[in-house]
Amino acid sequence: MSKQVTFYFDFGSPYSYLAYKELPRVAQRTGARIDWQPVLLGGIFKATGNHSPAEIPAKARWSTADTERWSRRYGASLRQNPHFPVNTLALMRAAKGFQLRDEAAFHRYVETMFAAMWEQQRNLNDPAEIGAVLAAAGFDPRAALKMIEEPAVKDALRQATEAAVARGVFGAPSFIVGDELFWGNDRLLFVEEALGG
Repeated sequence: MSKQVTFYFDFGSPYSYLAYKELPRVAQRTGARIDWQPVLLGGIFKATGNHSPAEIPAKARWSTADTERWSRRYGASLRQNPHFPVNTLALMRAAKGFQLRDEAAFHRYVETMFAAMWEQQRNLNDPAEIGAVLAAAGFDPRAALKMIEEPAVKDALRQATEAAVARGVFGAPSFIVGDELFWGNDRLLFVEEALGG
């Protein structure tokens, strides 16, 4: 049986961005397949009683320095987004919609949105800005807007989020290898161990 790591992520999480940059290298070293799971972090917080670090000033300041350290470690290009926090509901619905339709488009979309949020500092609270980001990446913004209003897409994201909570997920990024849950990009060391690396 092939090895697999399930990766739960939300574009609004800088630590999800960092994990997005590093996890493919872990998968390559261990020969594992990544099961990509876009979820709504706000829904997870609501279901579990958890809160964003941004809501706690001391933790928010610490997280800024911490994500910069991890960015250097991974060779990533993380820049703090001045428009944070961002309501990611539409962004995550689109991720799930593309995932349901076209794997290549899904991965291109994920790369586009993580870069827009955490490298280019785009204001993804603004629908016009989202449209501009999509158009520049070769997506049809009108088609994407129509897609995220489809009941099947809304249901798929809700179900993925509920399934994550049912598996014990309380934040993002989270990873599951077998039956074991790991939370935070700094646990990728243990994810790699669990995959036999």
